[in-house]
Amino acid sequence: MKDVITFDELGLAARNHGFPLEALQWDLTPVGLHYLLIHYDIPAVDPHTWRLEVDGAVDRPVSIDLGALYEGPLRTRTVTMECAGNGRALLEPRPISQPWLLHAVGNAAWTGVPLSWLLEKAGVQSSAVEVLFTGLDRGIDGGIEQHYQRSLALDEIDDVIVAIEMNGQPLTPQHGAPARLLVPGWYGMTHVKWLSKISLITDPFDGYQQKQSYQFRQHENETGRPVTRMLPRSLLQPPGIPDFMTRRRLVEAGQVELSGRAWSGFGPITRVEVSTDGGSTWLAAVLEPAVDRHAWHRWTLLWQASIGMHDLSCRATDSTGRSQPLEPVWNVGGYEVNAVQHVAVEVR
Repeated sequence: MKDVITFDELGLAARNHGFPLEALQWDLTPVGLHYLLIHYDIPAVDPHTWRLEVDGAVDRPVSIDLGALYEGPLRTRTVTMECAGNGRALLEPRPISQPWLLHAVGNAAWTGVPLSWLLEKAGVQSSAVEVLFTGLDRGIDGGIEQHYQRSLALDEIDDVIVAIEMNGQPLTPQHGAPARLLVPGWYGMTHVKWLSKISLITDPFDGYQQKQSYQFRQHENETGRPVTRMLPRSLLQPPGIPDFMTRRRLVEAGQVELSGRAWSGFGPITRVEVSTDGGSTWLAAVLEPAVDRHAWHRWTLLWQASIGMHDLSCRATDSTGRSQPLEPVWNVGGYEVNAVQHVAVEVR
């Protein structure tokens, strides 16, 4: 972050707001506090005339309206969603894109119909290998004019929902109304908003958002690997009160309850550790069960805060053994940056 934020990055940051870390206190993130990443413009969609098409390698193409989705087998899942570029602005040199610090996350209750229900209606043909999802948002990326599109292999769609509500209310325009994709455990680029078409395709999708963007590369000329599921991350709810500009925290000496949230797209969190001395020593936090297998866990730790400056950190480990590195791993796109958080605290 030693180099200067560009005017274009500042414009992106103004459009795509992050999640204030004090909102970690709520199990469900209020709709207006959930992070947003909007690639192009928010389309104006009339929910009364909107229809979702299911086509391609199917026996019976489907065209369904919002009312019919509400009459379907509704399911509600509580899911933590994080942008694949969360933490990008912490890299040096910084990849030029949306300059996220650590705030591109949220945890919400999403209601909708299982994707499998729609595919059963359409009848998937044996030649299909992937499901392609097309949003109504359109723009230019990498010099290519495009609708926002992503695909999933047929063996990756078991938990997928076409969501029409967030926290018990119809989706708002910025969150993809009238319907969006929900892919639990995956980074946010997969959750296609303003969904208009679901297509069964017979060859792997090679569109820009699939094969050029959202690839983990440490050199420009690498083939790269796809960015998919969320790596483990833990965030601390900053204690005390903040300084306006620096966000440095001021805390009274004595016993302080530290708390936060932790999640992973690869499996449940099994351990959260907290350091109050910049990572020299670590203490095990008390970890609470998640309300849903793709929702974050709450954790707490009692800290005897002594007068002086302190560097607070936390790190999570999931059931697969994946954990957070102490230092970020640089890559061309600034993806999967899940190094431990640092919170500067002055105790008085």
